[in-house]
Amino acid sequence: MALQSWGYQDHNGPAVWHELFPFANGDRQSPIAIRSREAKYDPFLRPLHFSYDPASPKVILNCGYAFNVEFDDTEDRSALRAGPLTSTYRLRQFHFHWGPTDDHGSEHTVDGQKFAAELHVVHWNAGKYPSFVDAAQQPDGLAVVGVLVKVGEHNPQLQKVIRALDAIKTKGSQATFTNFDPSSLFPPSLDYWTYLGSLTVPPLLESVIWIVLRWPITASSEQLAKFRSLLSSAKGEPACFLLSNYRPPQPLRNRLVRASFH
Repeated sequence: MALQSWGYQDHNGPAVWHELFPFANGDRQSPIAIRSREAKYDPFLRPLHFSYDPASPKVILNCGYAFNVEFDDTEDRSALRAGPLTSTYRLRQFHFHWGPTDDHGSEHTVDGQKFAAELHVVHWNAGKYPSFVDAAQQPDGLAVVGVLVKVGEHNPQLQKVIRALDAIKTKGSQATFTNFDPSSLFPPSLDYWTYLGSLTVPPLLESVIWIVLRWPITASSEQLAKFRSLLSSAKGEPACFLLSNYRPPQPLRNRLVRASFH
């Protein structure tokens, strides 16, 4: 399997990633199945502090396995601090994971509950490392905020993102996207679980401090269907819809999941 050929189909999906990416068998892989009763309340965990400049997103692009909204991360215009973090983490991009139906598309599960989709807001440790690429190689290099999405009411904050998808239907396409604050997609309560994990896409680097928000947000079935209308194929290739792009939970092994709340 060539490096570029991984995906979410039977022949190149999560079940075979271990053949090419050694980290797939590591001790701190993500996502995980969160069990709230086994999570340990940590009174020293601070509230999350984020400041996102709505002018810092630049483009939205279809990378074939998801769509990314990418940000200008040359300075601390949009950053995450506090929580379980000891440094300033700059916002790099956000993306979603989803499934073939509204029943399951989240990567993390909570007490056995599966959600329709999951938002990942990706940051890198700019207080300690010179670039995203450098940070991604380090055990404290990245911080990802995970927001679970359940099917329900239409989400007006999400709609601006949904509208942009028509312009990036095929793999490799991109469009300008700005004037957006991703914290508008966060739930009202920022209670969270945190644990040490990995990227959930190849090369599955074990460099992520995960911050999974306790409360889900909603999206309508129509909005979720727009995710699945994207193509994982490039222009001129036979159309292949990106119906699913989530990795199942991985073994927790000896890791501790901490909670910011009782």
